[in-house]
Amino acid sequence: MIKLKLLTDELKKTIPYLKDQEKLGLNAIAYVKFFTPDSNWTWYATEFDSVDTFFGLVDGFEKELGYFFLSELESIRGPFGLKVERDLYFSPIRLKDLY
Repeated sequence: MIKLKLLTDELKKTIPYLKDQEKLGLNAIAYVKFFTPDSNWTWYATEFDSVDTFFGLVDGFEKELGYFFLSELESIRGPFGLKVERDLYFSPIRLKDLY
């Protein structure tokens, strides 16, 4: 069984650094989508500090912009014990198109 990383080195270089898209508001681009395959939670990353902290859209109980952490995503298990996954087929999209 192949274990895929939530975030590759290539993606780390692609995602803008924290606050680099701040002035764009909802025109900021989400570069990565993470999701729980056994629940309705989704995280869209627009910025990353190259270590652990993302900024982006979190779609769970409600949609909200905020910070979330790679280490947290790696530790989350859904109701059936499934881990968070990265959408391998996700194409970058503006936040306003996700609302």
